[in-house]
Amino acid sequence: MRKAALAILLAGSQMAAFAQQKGAGNAVPQKQLSYADSMKVKDLFFNALRQKTTDNTRLASEMFGQVLAIDPNNDASMYELANLQKSQNNYKAATPLLEKATTVNPDNEWYWLSLADIYERNNDLPKLAQSFDQLIRIDPEKPDYYFGKAGVFAAERKFDEAIKLYDKVESITGPTDQLQANRQKIYLIQGKVDRASGDLEKQIAANPTDPKYYLMLAEVYNSNGLNDKALDILNKGVTALDKEKISGQGIGLLHMALADVYKDQKNFDASFNERKIAFTNPDVNVEQKVRIVLDLIPRLTDPKVKAQALELSRLISEVHPDNDKGFAIYGDMLVQNEKYREARPMYKKSVELNPQSYQVQEQLVRIEMAESDFTAAIKDGENALSYFPNQAWMNYLVGVAWLQSKNYNKALGYLKNAASLEAADADMLSQVYSGIGDAYHSISDNKNSDDAYEKALTYNADNAFTLNNYAYYLSLRNERLDKAAAMSKHSNELQPNTASFEDTYAWILFRQKNYAEAKVWIEKSLAHDKDDSAVKTEHYGDILYFLGDTNGALQNWQKAKKQGAASPVLDKKINEKKYSE
Repeated sequence: MRKAALAILLAGSQMAAFAQQKGAGNAVPQKQLSYADSMKVKDLFFNALRQKTTDNTRLASEMFGQVLAIDPNNDASMYELANLQKSQNNYKAATPLLEKATTVNPDNEWYWLSLADIYERNNDLPKLAQSFDQLIRIDPEKPDYYFGKAGVFAAERKFDEAIKLYDKVESITGPTDQLQANRQKIYLIQGKVDRASGDLEKQIAANPTDPKYYLMLAEVYNSNGLNDKALDILNKGVTALDKEKISGQGIGLLHMALADVYKDQKNFDASFNERKIAFTNPDVNVEQKVRIVLDLIPRLTDPKVKAQALELSRLISEVHPDNDKGFAIYGDMLVQNEKYREARPMYKKSVELNPQSYQVQEQLVRIEMAESDFTAAIKDGENALSYFPNQAWMNYLVGVAWLQSKNYNKALGYLKNAASLEAADADMLSQVYSGIGDAYHSISDNKNSDDAYEKALTYNADNAFTLNNYAYYLSLRNERLDKAAAMSKHSNELQPNTASFEDTYAWILFRQKNYAEAKVWIEKSLAHDKDDSAVKTEHYGDILYFLGDTNGALQNWQKAKKQGAASPVLDKKINEKKYSE
């Protein structure tokens, strides 16, 4: 309960008389209330407080207003009503209430504090200074009020007056870091670097193994262009702590500061060496280390910076083996260096330490997918979905993993989940519906497959893989070949020199009996094929047969068989030396 309310409780029915006594000498004279009015005021006030505690501010305000209608000088109600107005950002209405409350009861700290808050918000520095004067009068041993008035002086650029107030605080509390920091700011604004540094030199002399004073003095020097002095004082700190065999966070921060100063001097090798020393210190905050590596990301185009980021992130994971962020950032830097196989166990360890980071979970599954380890992708992806069931991308990735594992019904379940969870990402939705189309094709549901491909293309008409797959499956069914040809041609325009796309177009042309053009495209496909595809070789044989090159057709059919193709149709072609379907 605030002091004003407490005063009411103590005063009982003699509330007005109590107000007069508390502000004796300076208080506004109070009128004597009748016993009935006094009891009514007390009842209204306590009911208003109850309404306030239940957040019924409207009724509470009305009741405090009723108190003031009976007792215009009831300072406690003025204060409570003013604070209700402040809670609704109505400072204009709150100000006169508090100003009057301080005239009725000038010795109440809470009134002056609340009024000072308004003056500060309105940047009314003269009145704010007066408020702090009153607070100092009420409690002359409280440092906060001197700090407050010194802040006003500093804002008014009355720096010498502010320094005098800090001296007064020091006489109350003795020297403190807060005083030191506040004085420093003023000295530096005044350009008195010698005064700022002199005070800190005294602190270092008195506390030679306390790293914070070395750090503070180095910051003074470095921020004023005195880099060499900053380096000297930081090295002095390192020497002092080493001499006493003091480890811990402090010496790590000294090395961090040395790294920053060397960086400012563009001595990047020295900066990196200091950074490494700091990173091997387990007491230096891991979050700070991670931020430093993250700050390097915009410069990763520089191979040297990329190597440094990798080394620093490695140190984080080694020095902080129980911190998931260290392994995650190391995994990220390994990915940046295209070391995907090494990144995978880092992400795995990060997830084991903290399964609540979705980004790390997704990165792990993506790497497993890239390595075609679909079993692991399914396991880790479904584990991720147990924590993040509404993540569309993870549903998509798991769906594709099941698709690659030939469990098409499972794939459809996850892919449909992904579609239902995403509404804005058109490119993703195109991929999702393309995957649904692939799954339906694999279970020979051509209608749903075609519908899914059509929907995929409504989200992205330039989805080259959808265009290719849809076109190829139409050609296999010998349906809508003109549409298939148009889609296939467009996919080749989007991604030229793609062997599988060129093979699709060649096969559609073959279906259209345009054998000469089909030969051009199948030869392009074979030239770009890096996998020795038996399917493409067999297609080449089919095309050559209809161009009258029976021997060439037979040679390619036989080659396709050596490449691993195995089907009764291919055997029939070879045995009968003619095309068969």
